[in-house]
Amino acid sequence: MVADKVRVSVFGKIRKNLYSAFVSKDNEQSRSAYVISKNNVEDDFDGVVIAVAEFDGLFGERPIVSPPGEIYYEHDLRRQLSKLKNIKLKSITCLYEKSCGAVVFYKSKQNIKILLVKNSNGKYWSFPKGHVEQEDKDEQTTAIREIKEETGLDVALVKDFREISEYCPFGKIKKRVVFFLAQAFTDKVEIQEDEIESYIWVDLQQARKMCGFDNDLRIIEKVETAIHFMHT
Repeated sequence: MVADKVRVSVFGKIRKNLYSAFVSKDNEQSRSAYVISKNNVEDDFDGVVIAVAEFDGLFGERPIVSPPGEIYYEHDLRRQLSKLKNIKLKSITCLYEKSCGAVVFYKSKQNIKILLVKNSNGKYWSFPKGHVEQEDKDEQTTAIREIKEETGLDVALVKDFREISEYCPFGKIKKRVVFFLAQAFTDKVEIQEDEIESYIWVDLQQARKMCGFDNDLRIIEKVETAIHFMHT
């Protein structure tokens, strides 16, 4: 149901930005739903299912809907849905997913290498990253936390480097990843084994050969330029 266009009938305002509603699609029976919007909504409007959630104490999945064009990530939705009284969010699947990470580099006396990791459930080499959590102060906080959790590395983010990668890996789900450039001061990595299968330090030329996605290759080019200006 995620990404479906539905007809929304609002019947109650729970609090600012959060409403109770019924939604229907084609000739299907209407379903209870929650509406989240930055703006006041009309009693009836055409909306988009931006998430499907399960709650303790409520039977079945419940659509989370917003007007077209409004984007909410999981941490945004969890924050809003946490305001529901006597109802606890159990699980949620979102249309929009946001992660933050970094291209981590280490400068030795001989050369500069960057860190590639392979997720435990993945087949491809990429950069450390992870989902934004509710308690994260900003994107940089997420990136530094995820790098520490996945690799054990403490890093310093390079100023003014921020690249965005957007893609749809599973058809409907729309992912956005914000990448920074981070310097590590040791190459000793301690991987989080339930998240990371393996890691490798490589030079930029090797990284190009090992990373197969256009977005990653584009970011490597940006990294090469940034590192060049840092050391000239």
